[in-house]
Amino acid sequence: MNEELNPNAESPEVAPDRAIADELKKKNMLQTLQSLGQTNVPQLESNIFCLQIIGQIEGHMVMSPQNKTTKYEHVIPQIVAAEQNPKIEGVVLILNTVGGDVEAGLAIAEMIATMSKPTVSIVLGGGHSIGVPIAVSTCTSFIAESATMTIHPVRLTGLVIGVPQTFEYLERMQDRVIHFISSHSRVTEEKLRDLMFRTGELARDIGTNVVAKDAVEMGLIDKVGGISSALQELDRLIQEKKESISSDSMDYLTI
Repeated sequence: MNEELNPNAESPEVAPDRAIADELKKKNMLQTLQSLGQTNVPQLESNIFCLQIIGQIEGHMVMSPQNKTTKYEHVIPQIVAAEQNPKIEGVVLILNTVGGDVEAGLAIAEMIATMSKPTVSIVLGGGHSIGVPIAVSTCTSFIAESATMTIHPVRLTGLVIGVPQTFEYLERMQDRVIHFISSHSRVTEEKLRDLMFRTGELARDIGTNVVAKDAVEMGLIDKVGGISSALQELDRLIQEKKESISSDSMDYLTI
């Protein structure tokens, strides 16, 4: 008896290849699950680069393994790459940080502030301490409705020499932070100093915990909003830059 042909049957040569492909797919899925906590990462060609500042900002001193950190030596090359990549037209900055190293935070903030491409930041959860200058370093800043920002004086850890020069050094470093924040937002230096040295707000420190609505009202952050609002604003800024470049090109041609 002749056997009926099954059009869906696979040839013996194809079956091993499919088995190998399935095994590689399972292995990649397991690696993704172990490293990112999810089984599938959405793949999308985008003109927007997403930069995350999470946990504690690690500077010249290495934090303990138990701390979730953002290493500034990892962030700075990403900013340079985003600035140089012609396919990247804008940067969205996601912050949920407790702060950290002052000079490392200021270095990241200065890098973002001097980018030629449109930038937008959004504070989710918290943008505390040195996270404040990073949040205001972008073209437009957003804060989620449930997020907060803590403003407090600069502190030193480790060995501190009790001489006037130490306090002068702290004062100068504090002035750098205050000047950067005030020059990249609508809040005044006087208001920042008042928030920074206020007593009675924090249980174990001096300073102020600012909620989203108050941060916008005092001019520290531009708008209250989420990821959708931030991406819409970034798209608008990108379009404005394209139109500006096109207009400049037309003016050059008419000269």
